[in-house]
Amino acid sequence: MIIGVGIDVVDVARFMATIERVPALRARLFTPAERDLPPASLAARFAAKEAIAKALGAPAGMSWQDATVRRTVGAQPVVEVTGTVAARADELGVARFHLSISHDAGIASAVAIAEADPA
Repeated sequence: MIIGVGIDVVDVARFMATIERVPALRARLFTPAERDLPPASLAARFAAKEAIAKALGAPAGMSWQDATVRRTVGAQPVVEVTGTVAARADELGVARFHLSISHDAGIASAVAIAEADPA
């Protein structure tokens, strides 16, 4: 059963200009495993985290550090949640996330689906 769906789109250049203007955002928004990715990948990770938050109802108080998006070449991206994000997912009965991320022509996008096990 689908609990929620989220989508987000990010202009890569605008996002990176913000990161350069406020360098502390890199550490606030991304886990250590994500921080050194190329600009388009960083923007796509941000879009993914926004999409995940939207799929969870975008509650206040969730930490960006509590969601990590891992990508393996040739495989679907994997979402690892801890802390505040895991707590919200548990509260809603989310058993897994499905995530699609993309970046092309200066735009990064992501779609997230939060799914529960069948009753």
